[in-house]
Amino acid sequence: MPKLINMPKLSDTMTEGTLVKWHIKEGETIDLGKIIADVETDKATMEMEAFDGGLVHKILIKEGSKVPLGGPMVLLLAPDEQPPADLDAYLAENSNASASKKEGKEDKKDGSSKKSGFSGVLPPSAPKRKAASAASKNGARVKASPLARKIAEEKGIDLADLEGSGPGGRIVRADVEAAQSSGRSGGGPAKSVQTIRPVAGPDDERIPLTGMRTVIAERLYASKTQIPHFYLNIEVDAAPLMAFRKHVNESSEKLNGNKYSVNDFVLRAVVRAAQAVPAVNASFDGDAVVQFKHVNLSVAIAVPDGLVTPVIRAAETKTLLEISTAVKDMASRAKNKKLSPDDFAGGTITVSNLGAYGIDQFSAIINPPQAAILSVGSIRNVPVVDEKGNIVAGQRMWVGISADHRVVDGAVAANMLAEFRKLIENPALMLV
Repeated sequence: MPKLINMPKLSDTMTEGTLVKWHIKEGETIDLGKIIADVETDKATMEMEAFDGGLVHKILIKEGSKVPLGGPMVLLLAPDEQPPADLDAYLAENSNASASKKEGKEDKKDGSSKKSGFSGVLPPSAPKRKAASAASKNGARVKASPLARKIAEEKGIDLADLEGSGPGGRIVRADVEAAQSSGRSGGGPAKSVQTIRPVAGPDDERIPLTGMRTVIAERLYASKTQIPHFYLNIEVDAAPLMAFRKHVNESSEKLNGNKYSVNDFVLRAVVRAAQAVPAVNASFDGDAVVQFKHVNLSVAIAVPDGLVTPVIRAAETKTLLEISTAVKDMASRAKNKKLSPDDFAGGTITVSNLGAYGIDQFSAIINPPQAAILSVGSIRNVPVVDEKGNIVAGQRMWVGISADHRVVDGAVAANMLAEFRKLIENPALMLV
C-alpha cells in the first residue's frame, strides 16, 4: 500500500513548516531514518528524517512552500507497487493535515505542486475541523495566527468580531485572550488597539514574515502587554574581571586550552547570583509561582532571521569551561540553523549581552514564561573617582534586570544585581 510522509512536529509551538531543501529525488529508494529534507520551523531550520522507507514516487511540495503540521509531503511506494489511480482522492482520504493550515492559494504562491492538483493543503473535499470564525462580517478571510484560531475555537470566540493588533492587523493570541477576559465570545467587537499600518511607496519592499519572526512578534507583544515589567540598572567595576580574564586566558593559552570571553564570566555570574537569590529563577503560573530547582540559562543569540535563546540546562552544575564550550557550540549551531527543539526548551532565566555591539546599556523584554532577563552592556574605559577622591582611569559595565512584578519584587531584583556585582568585582569567587 502506498505510504505518505507528512510534515512532523519539529517544534513544541510549530503549526506549519517551510520546506527549505529536498535531499531526495523522485525515483530514488530511501530507507527509514534517511535525511530527506531541511525544514524551517518557527525556531530553526532542522533536518527531517524519513519515518518510512520505499520508492519516492512523488514529491508533493516544492522548495520554499509552507506545509501545515501533518500535511503530506512525499508519496512512497513499495517495489513493483502501482501508484493510486487518483492521487488527489488518495491524498484527501489519507492526509492528516492540521486544521491550522493556511489557504491553498498561499501555498500556490509559494510554488507548491500543481501537476497533481495538490497545493500543500487538503483539497476542499477533505474532511476538516471547523475553523473558528474563518471569515469576517464582509466575507473576507480573517487574518489570525494558528494559535489564536485554536484558542478562539476552544473558547467559542468569533474571530470575525475581533480587531487584530499583530503585524498587518493579524489577530494574535493576546487579542483572543483579551476578548475572553472581557467576557466577549462573539457578542461584540473587541476593543483591541488598531495597528497603525505603514504607507508603502512603489520603491519600498514588503518582506513576508518568516516563521521565526512571526513567533518573535507574537511572543514579545504578549510579553509587553501581559507581563508587568519593571527595570533596575547598576554600574559594575569591570576592571577586576578584565584582569582576571587576562590571567586565565594567558594560563590556558600555555596549555593550548580554551579562550574565555567576557560573556562566559557574565553567564557564570548570573547563574551563581540566581542560586543565591532563587526567587528570580521562577515563573508566574496563574494561582501560583513556580520556583525552579535548576538554573536553566537561556542565552540570547542573534541570527540573520532574528533572535534565538537556546538553553544551558542545570547551568549551576556546569564549570566555567563547560559553560564556555556550550555557548560556542550553541552559537555555531544557531548560525548554521542546526539547533533542535530540545535546545530551546525549559529555560528559566535569560541573559542578553549587547556589549559586543557597542551598546552601553539597555532594557530587555522578558522572555515568557520566565520572570527575569539580564541585559549586559559593553565595558567602557571611563574616568572614575577612587576611594581617596582622586579621578583615575577605570573600567565600567552597565547591567540591568527586567523583571515580572507578579513574581519578583524590587528588593529581590536588587539583591540579584548585588550578588552579580559581587561576583564580577571578585571574579575568583565564581570558581569556588
